[in-house]
Amino acid sequence: LGEAVVVTGLGLIGLLTVQLLRSHGCRVLGLDFDTDRLEIARRFGAETVDLSAGADPLAAAQAFSRGRGVDAVIVTAATKSSEPMHQAAQMCRKRGRIVLVGVAGLELSRDDFYEKELTFQVSCSYGPGRYDPNYEDKGQDYPASFVRWTEQRNFEAVLDMLAVGQLDVGPLISHRFAITDAEAAYAVVTGTEPSLGILLEHPDAAAYANLSPRQRKIQIKPNPLKHDGKPTIGIIGAGNYASGVLIPALHAAGARLKSVASSAGVSGLVVGRKFGFEETTTDAAHVLGDPEVDALVIATRHDTHASFVLQAIEAGKSIFVEKPLCLMHEELTAIEAAYVAKAEAGKARPLMVGFNRRFAPHVRQIRALLEEVSEPKAFTMTVNAGAVPLDHWTQDPQIGGGRIVGEACHFIDLLRFLAGAPIEKAHAAFMQSRSGDTASFNLTFADGSIGTIHYYANGNRSFPKERLEVFCAGRVLQLDNFRRLKGFGWPGLRGSRLWRQDKGQHACARAFVEAVREGGPPPIPFDQIIEVSRVSIKAANST
Repeated sequence: LGEAVVVTGLGLIGLLTVQLLRSHGCRVLGLDFDTDRLEIARRFGAETVDLSAGADPLAAAQAFSRGRGVDAVIVTAATKSSEPMHQAAQMCRKRGRIVLVGVAGLELSRDDFYEKELTFQVSCSYGPGRYDPNYEDKGQDYPASFVRWTEQRNFEAVLDMLAVGQLDVGPLISHRFAITDAEAAYAVVTGTEPSLGILLEHPDAAAYANLSPRQRKIQIKPNPLKHDGKPTIGIIGAGNYASGVLIPALHAAGARLKSVASSAGVSGLVVGRKFGFEETTTDAAHVLGDPEVDALVIATRHDTHASFVLQAIEAGKSIFVEKPLCLMHEELTAIEAAYVAKAEAGKARPLMVGFNRRFAPHVRQIRALLEEVSEPKAFTMTVNAGAVPLDHWTQDPQIGGGRIVGEACHFIDLLRFLAGAPIEKAHAAFMQSRSGDTASFNLTFADGSIGTIHYYANGNRSFPKERLEVFCAGRVLQLDNFRRLKGFGWPGLRGSRLWRQDKGQHACARAFVEAVREGGPPPIPFDQIIEVSRVSIKAANST
């Protein structure tokens, strides 16, 4: 109350700042080059300095503060120059405050801050909670007794001020556009035409008041009159892996790509147009309930997999779910029970997890070689997985399940496939680290074979990412990065090298499409999917 504050830059944010300061009882001095904006600031109760007329802002601030120096400067300008920061320091009294809300150069003078012991802060938009996924995505609020003004509570305060007229945004609206003319509105934002607040108006908001934004569908191209026996695929999820690997593989396998669903809508439309889908939607239930969809492909975040799999089983769809199948034992039990019930009723359709490594050409060659050996085998799988930031969604136990369930399951399945025998015992040892994603797994198989998986997040990129070694009957097989296979002591096998890496993604998708088309058994036996998923979840939870 009663403090003297300078606002540098009277754009949309600056003029809102003027009103907020005035409502707190502050005296405000606004600086800008635009005479129209200066006039609006005066209407809001600020004194002003017209920089375009050559006025001296330092002298004005000295007079405004009655010779003491201002208590604070809030910089809401957008400039590459560091001059606003230098001026702010000169305007302030001893131990004054400077807050940068806009964008300005930050070549600060130590003398400016040292002599006056100034406080400088860069403002993070909205307040505590901003950019915190636990707060913004999961709704984990901060206790009001400890954090009074969070992002949400700041919004509440602003809405209260709008409701009683303490914040007046009417004078700040410089342009109005129909929402159908949004491109023209953005042209004003990015262009040179003077503007403040640009309002997008809906022509008939009442007609859409009760319509969920998820209940939207866009037809991309007409439904074909003939399907030529192609299995009809619906996909939920249009992220990087789906658009970069999975969808191209399904397209190459000869599937009819009918629907793609994405929560935001934009990614689904981009993917739909690129790969020739017939429609895109933000409503996953539309894809699940479409009687034309033979097979559902699930490529969403891991925490949604179990729910979609259960719904797809109930809907009688064939299912391809990008690994993992689920994140928790309870989910696995529910999926197993639902699928077995369908199978006992004679209505089970193929269910497959994207364990593509077992479909790689070199892995198939190794399996064929091992089938001629009756002795137990010893497998060593070394995965130079690399580091993933702790704040990445895959590291979140509730969303991604962690990297062991989310990725290391690939290699548990690979050894299960090559051993050709059930996993009887599994033990995991984790290296102490914040991420907990560097570990070794020891597997014991029913035929006496053993396997070790080294999953390392602390290696170097220059080292090969995936290496498999198989020891048996006095012989050794070595597979490097799914590109080069070498045999040691193996009659007739000198080596095999591919032109490019092949981890089996296309063969995996092709096997699924064929199973749906022919109505045959799933390419990966259901009991193996459940077995590998159970071992993966147990290993992840043993940390």
